[in-house]
Amino acid sequence: MRSKLSIAAATGAALLLLTATAPSSAASPPPAQNLGDPDYGVCRGTDPRCYHDWGNFEPAKGYKLLVYSRTAGPRHAHLGTPLAPGLNPPLNDNNVAVKAVLKLGQEHGFAVDYTEDVTQLSSAGRLLGYNAVMFLSTTRDTLDDAAQTALRQYIRAGGGFVGVHNAFGTEYNWPWYEGLLGNANFYDHGANQPGTVVTVNRRDASTQGLPRTWAFADEWYNLVPAPTRVRVLAEVDESTLPQGVRGNLGHPGHGEHHPVSWCQYYDGGKAWLTTLGHDVKAWTDEPMEGDQHFLQHLLGGVKSVLGMAPFCR
Repeated sequence: MRSKLSIAAATGAALLLLTATAPSSAASPPPAQNLGDPDYGVCRGTDPRCYHDWGNFEPAKGYKLLVYSRTAGPRHAHLGTPLAPGLNPPLNDNNVAVKAVLKLGQEHGFAVDYTEDVTQLSSAGRLLGYNAVMFLSTTRDTLDDAAQTALRQYIRAGGGFVGVHNAFGTEYNWPWYEGLLGNANFYDHGANQPGTVVTVNRRDASTQGLPRTWAFADEWYNLVPAPTRVRVLAEVDESTLPQGVRGNLGHPGHGEHHPVSWCQYYDGGKAWLTTLGHDVKAWTDEPMEGDQHFLQHLLGGVKSVLGMAPFCR
């Protein structure tokens, strides 16, 4: 009898030990890994030798930015009502993101044109009238063949590119553009929620003067692929997201290093990129925690791509 009791006790203890040490089914899954590092057949990365300094941009002529915000799919609220054809059509009160970029230009010494008319991007020669082109929450297949060709030739001629928020949900099936984004594409996101941005690199023009950490609210894009061979400038601390980072299509997040802003040289040009900027309040005077840091970050990135400040340091 005692031997049976001893066996039963030992078995029970073993079961308790297994129960105590078994991983919980509610535990967070590991971060996404092995998301790819394709060879886009171009010179890319943080080496300035990838840049084509061919004399196409003269500082004496001033600095000029073209903002492109055409959407061929879901449209973010910060873009407001779709714009009429042509260059610099009348703006509505709800075109808050474009208005915010115009204000940055007026206050900091660079000219801004804006459009949602793809024909305005149909010529590399026309684009070379701008030091940089910003894709501001564009969506899906927003370029035709002529505009794709012109953008690629413009970048190869030393042009600058700024990609903001849903620029990462654009031209999914064009590998060259994916490379321009730093080998990154939007995959999914969780809730629009507050979190903590960590300023990883404080030497760059877009991060100088920013706090080491700052509060902000966004959708916190999960990416596939995720950026490689770039200089990461800022990340989100996933542990600070109250509703977690898991996206609506199951992406488990990027773990300890979840990038939200980075820069690179690409195929002769320069690219500064951020997934931030979802909330309408980030672009307006309506109070939102961290909005001043976001706009300061964006301004520094724009100025560096325009050539008004050192790039990607």
